[in-house]
Amino acid sequence: MSFFAILFALLIEQARPLARSNPIHAGLRAWALSVSRNFDAGQAQHGWVAWALAVLVPPLFVLAVHWALLHFIGWPLALAWNVAVLYITLGFRQFSHHFTGIRDALEDGDAAEARARLARWRQVDASELPRSEIVRHVLEYSVIAAHRHVFGVLAWYSVLAALGLGPTGAVLYRLAEFVSRYWGSRSRVVTSHPPSPSLQRASERAWTVIDWLPARLTALSFAVVGSFEEAIEGWRFHAQRFPNDNDGVVLAATAGAINVRLGGEALRSRSDAAAPQGLEVDADIGDSVSTPGREPEVGHLRSVVGLVWRSVVVWMLLLALLTLARLLG
Repeated sequence: MSFFAILFALLIEQARPLARSNPIHAGLRAWALSVSRNFDAGQAQHGWVAWALAVLVPPLFVLAVHWALLHFIGWPLALAWNVAVLYITLGFRQFSHHFTGIRDALEDGDAAEARARLARWRQVDASELPRSEIVRHVLEYSVIAAHRHVFGVLAWYSVLAALGLGPTGAVLYRLAEFVSRYWGSRSRVVTSHPPSPSLQRASERAWTVIDWLPARLTALSFAVVGSFEEAIEGWRFHAQRFPNDNDGVVLAATAGAINVRLGGEALRSRSDAAAPQGLEVDADIGDSVSTPGREPEVGHLRSVVGLVWRSVVVWMLLLALLTLARLLG
């Protein structure tokens, strides 16, 4: 069921992407805000209770629906439920329009338009960026977005679905990323009920643990479909150059896989009040030391697209073989 659910979800998402302003994402923002206001009393244990309620309750609801459909109605409706959940949590089109617009502008020689699009996407001041730095930032943010929207979801969904837990893993992964980012952004905005430091620490620590394995699976996928030795070398020796350990593994492997220099001074936000919307990735990569590799060029944008799609094909082939082995066994 996992293979077909992922395949159908990706096809539907390519044909009709989920709109950024939709009631599901708005409901999740309201849910995270309500939990933090009602259960975050500032102590360490309160932070973990609030995180557990915000992140674990929705997956349990998703699991209950999956089991009810599977055991009392039939597997076709359970499959449809898996597809629906994956459609919301999985997909390129939730961020790829930013990447495509900037790439097209750079290929047309319109660096000013590329800077404007990057500024709108990241809510940063990109007015002074040279062309190579525009490319570098787009590469970094797009790779992290692809990891969190696609490969991380695939990893957690596949593992928990194999244990009979349906689409629980996809919801767990995306919610863990979302609340960590959402509560972090609200802490920088003047509000009546800002998240406490305890809640922020709990969400950040939990997200680091949850993303540990998917980040390394993503890096391994990029190594397999890219330049293997260089990607593994980047992973081993240059991942620590990035402030975030998990993001560093993915970015260092990407740099080696397509031979591009990544890392350096991060873009600065134009306004801390510009909080991210929906489940769209708003990764804060931070300042880092550059990896070895060629200066970022527009051609690297197409290289990273090929790297990501080849990795998706490898994942799908692996899932197809596992599904076939299960059917024949």
